[in-house]
Amino acid sequence: MQSQLEDIARRFGADTATLHVLEGDVLVLKAHVGLPPHVAEIVRVVPIGKGMAGLAAERNEPVSSCNIQTDKTGDVRPGAKATGVNGAVAVPARDAEGRIKGVLGIAVQREYEYGPDETTRLMDEATRLVTSS
Repeated sequence: MQSQLEDIARRFGADTATLHVLEGDVLVLKAHVGLPPHVAEIVRVVPIGKGMAGLAAERNEPVSSCNIQTDKTGDVRPGAKATGVNGAVAVPARDAEGRIKGVLGIAVQREYEYGPDETTRLMDEATRLVTSS
């Protein structure tokens, strides 16, 4: 999963990337790119409904912010802000029946809004990651 995530980060021009897999009722970090060690520890286990990854799993839809440093929606948690990145998106990884299996997140240092085409491509990547493992 790590090398696949690194490839996704490179292709999408992401400065950070995370892959969480659903285990029971929490998301568990399985691979990451560009996270400082203390942030990786903070997001090692994410409850459903907490932060961008947890909300993407709960809603079964993408959650994004063009600037997580100034986000006022409540979707962004302190752990995400500690990465120092700005534009971010977390997308659900689904099985063939549409059930959540995990969440893939990417972010860049600059303000950036991920468009529908990018988000769809990222969701396809997320599904391939969790169903191929």
